[in-house]
Amino acid sequence: MAAAAGAATRPALVVRALVAALMMLGSEAVWLDLPPTGTKCVSEEIQPNVVVVADYMLMYEAHATAHPTVAVKVTSPYGNTVHQKENATVGQFAFTTSEAGNYLACFWLDSAEKGSGVSLNLDWKIGIATKDWDSVAKKEMREVSEKTNSRVAWFSILSLGVCVVVSALQLWHLQGFFQKKKLI
Repeated sequence: MAAAAGAATRPALVVRALVAALMMLGSEAVWLDLPPTGTKCVSEEIQPNVVVVADYMLMYEAHATAHPTVAVKVTSPYGNTVHQKENATVGQFAFTTSEAGNYLACFWLDSAEKGSGVSLNLDWKIGIATKDWDSVAKKEMREVSEKTNSRVAWFSILSLGVCVVVSALQLWHLQGFFQKKKLI
């Protein structure tokens, strides 16, 4: 019985391991050191009809008083602007590619005070990595838990019904027995 239960969970473990491996392939976290002047760009060759999600955050521990901001521009292989934002310290962009090729994300400091460079954390996810697998797993576990809860409730009601019927049969039998013996 235990071997059968272990064999039943093996395919689920293999599927989870495969999903985890695929998630690692499609996600890249990049640290960019932005100079006081100039632009830093990151490009990715992406096929058409692929979901792209990226989060970026400016890290400026060295700037105690000034809070530098960046400008970001994401362009498609044919030069179409997919996302553009200025005066940002944190942000996100998401789009579905319409054409195959190199998508370019460029960042530069646009704040008035350009003393020293800053670091930018860019978490770029494409394809299957954009899906929030943790919430999917939680949803599946919640559904299993609710289904199990429902089954246990119905089993409890059925068990109670069987107990009531058996008690009624016992009372009927005992009443007939005692009447035969003329004790009642």
